[in-house]
Amino acid sequence: MNASVRISVSSLRAHKRRFAGTFLAVLLGVAFLAGTLVMGDTLRASFDTMFGNATSGTDAVVRSAGTITTPGESQGVRQPVDTDLVTAVEKAPGVAAAEPDIQGAGQLVGANGKPIGGQGPPTLAGNWIDDPKLNSYQLAEGRAPSKSGEVVVNRGAAEKGELKIGDTTTLRTPDPVKVTIVGLATFGGEDGMAQVTYTGMTRSDAERYLTAKPGEAASILVRAGPGTGQQELVDALTPVLPKGVEAITGQELAAENTDMISGQFLSLFTTFLLVFSGVALLVATFSIHNTFAIVVAQRTRENALLRALGASRRQVTASTLVEASVVAVVASAAGLAGGIGIAAGLQALFPAIGFPFPEGDLVISGLSMILPLAVGIVVCLGSALLPAVRAGGTAPLAALRETAVDQSGASRTRAVVGTALAALAVAVTLTGVIVSPSLWLAGSGAILALAAFVVLGPVASTTAVRVLGSPLDKLRGVTGGLARRNALRSPKRTAATASALMIGVAVVSLFTVFGASLKATMDQTVSRSFAGDVAVSTPSFGAGGSGLSPRLAPAIAERPEVDTAVGLGRGVAEVDGEGRALTVTDPVALERTFDLGDVQGSMRNLGDDGIAITGNEADKLGLRTGDTAQLAFTDGKKQTFTVRAVYGQSELAGEYVITRDAWAPHRTQDSDTLVAVTFKDGVSAADGKAAVEKVATAYGNPEVQTRDEYAQSSAGGIDMMLTLVYALLALAVLIALLGIANTLTLAVHERTRELGLLRAVGQTRAQLRAMVRWESVLVAAFGTVGGLALGGFLGWVLVKASDGASDSAFAFAMPPFQLTVVALVGVAAGALAGLRPARRAARLDVLRAIATE
Repeated sequence: MNASVRISVSSLRAHKRRFAGTFLAVLLGVAFLAGTLVMGDTLRASFDTMFGNATSGTDAVVRSAGTITTPGESQGVRQPVDTDLVTAVEKAPGVAAAEPDIQGAGQLVGANGKPIGGQGPPTLAGNWIDDPKLNSYQLAEGRAPSKSGEVVVNRGAAEKGELKIGDTTTLRTPDPVKVTIVGLATFGGEDGMAQVTYTGMTRSDAERYLTAKPGEAASILVRAGPGTGQQELVDALTPVLPKGVEAITGQELAAENTDMISGQFLSLFTTFLLVFSGVALLVATFSIHNTFAIVVAQRTRENALLRALGASRRQVTASTLVEASVVAVVASAAGLAGGIGIAAGLQALFPAIGFPFPEGDLVISGLSMILPLAVGIVVCLGSALLPAVRAGGTAPLAALRETAVDQSGASRTRAVVGTALAALAVAVTLTGVIVSPSLWLAGSGAILALAAFVVLGPVASTTAVRVLGSPLDKLRGVTGGLARRNALRSPKRTAATASALMIGVAVVSLFTVFGASLKATMDQTVSRSFAGDVAVSTPSFGAGGSGLSPRLAPAIAERPEVDTAVGLGRGVAEVDGEGRALTVTDPVALERTFDLGDVQGSMRNLGDDGIAITGNEADKLGLRTGDTAQLAFTDGKKQTFTVRAVYGQSELAGEYVITRDAWAPHRTQDSDTLVAVTFKDGVSAADGKAAVEKVATAYGNPEVQTRDEYAQSSAGGIDMMLTLVYALLALAVLIALLGIANTLTLAVHERTRELGLLRAVGQTRAQLRAMVRWESVLVAAFGTVGGLALGGFLGWVLVKASDGASDSAFAFAMPPFQLTVVALVGVAAGALAGLRPARRAARLDVLRAIATE
């Protein structure tokens, strides 16, 4: 074993450049994984500290015990508590102070007239709590609000909106309210709770604008007296609280807030990054395996001589694995340092581009260091295992032979196995998306398809390279022909090199196709369901924004240019024990502006005790027109509604529709999410839109959009997602390009004598560089075409699987322009990867090259 180690170390010293690509591939993959884990730990610790600091003075919270959670929502809606309960709470043993906490949506308008925030993190408003220990926000500048119209805002929101103390602006609640800023506040020592905006007003203003009626609050915050612990305080409060109201400790509230962030955003975000870490490491696996396979093939005679001199198979295998281990450990250790740097960079970058990350020192846990290190070593050793075994199997007589051209990639066995895998993948996938919709079956089919592509790669590479390289004979003459023959020389090597790029391009293509399909679905939904001319809407994604004033739609309807204006509000209730979202609107105007499909019964007589539901929901609950259903609201009241209409389509109208009169007794802060407007005959689009914009200006100036603009903005979050995906996948593509460059560099070394002979018979340096570059382009083109085919197929699978798992109909779309850009980038990347190997080949000394063994 000592001899194996000495041989390995000597080989590494003599051939350091051979493993440069492998070293970088491992380093980048480990760095991305370590950076993701460190960033996740840091963010969790930062939020935990921030919420802990913000609630440090709150010892107990009194709130409604029950919540109603609708599908797709992780945080339920609670019933408000009566502020009169403060008196009873203050009399409980151990209570030093108690204050009602009124909360609602309130979006500030900046100095430029545009709303602040709202694209994701919520925009909050509430009553300013005078007790500094109970208030999560601390006054940093100015004073607290003392009269109607005065507010305190968090400093981060003020800076973003270019507002300062003394400025007058508008607060959407959603009704526009003129407010004057008299103070700036911080949250847990920060300028705000991440990118959340906060506006604190007087209690009377908060009750007026944020609640359905005075005397209601989201919760009651309680501070304990000296010597009273938090749990002791909760135990003392519980007996004085009415049924349906609970008390929890301040520590439990901080933990809930942290869990809410971790469970919703952080877990999703870190999982998202870990997936891309996995993709990068998968791509690195192909590059590493290919490097060691080439190195072993090049050292066939060397290994054979070792075997002839008495080295055992185990020693030769161990020698290769020791080389892999050294590269793995050194590269993984360097990757850990790089990962810490990535986490620090992301921590500084994301707040600058609007992501809700608080500041804080990096948190580096043992798991965040050990796991990436172990993964890097395992990936590198696993990738090198088969080449190492192959090296150990080298026969001593191979020392007497020249290395043969590899033809193993085109074996009949590989073709049969690959074809069988492809057939099985298609069968499983079609079963999972068409015959019996199942995400598990569809996912299994996708994995089998990836395996089939990898197995069939060497078989397909010969034909693919011949076809893709056929124009080179005419375009580049002998140089192009030689490049094509070089790419054909080793089908397995070509396929392995291209596979790394193929996976990167496949994932890019997958998200491109899925993103285009989501846009097409939204466009189809709006075109099919929305018959209006313009839409006034709130932000297209996230929890932010304050909504639209319920008075906006009636005000627009009064304009002479307008035929119908209908606002769509949102409510929640439990139906048959399950939380459901309710669309609160004028059913008659809704039917005139939206295509509801076939309607059984009538939308005209819902009144305050009628409800309209979709056919799908009616079938689930076994309801028909004339039947009754009991709805339980957040205020604890239950009411029996009669099903007066069953309609077909639900994309924009929702699953359940009730009137505003029916919702009024149970509402909290009332708002609309959309106002759809239809113009009268003869009114031009420009005139109608101008009339609506004039009315909207008085209600906080929300955006007025045509139907096409509304469809595009509704899909606006998709473009942001794709931009992030492309940025993250750039790492995987970079690793793939390192693999191509490393393979070509090793191939140049392998063909040193051949290249010298070509130069000796008249090939110029420029021709030699072009030959190597075009070989790189052919390999990249093969990987790109395979990736586009695989990505398109997987995109179709994902769209169809989503269609089967959802009540909404998904549209499949293949965006030709975007996929053409992906293809061109893939080929251009191949040309870029070939630059350094081409320069290296052109610098070879002709006489020394010819003399090389």
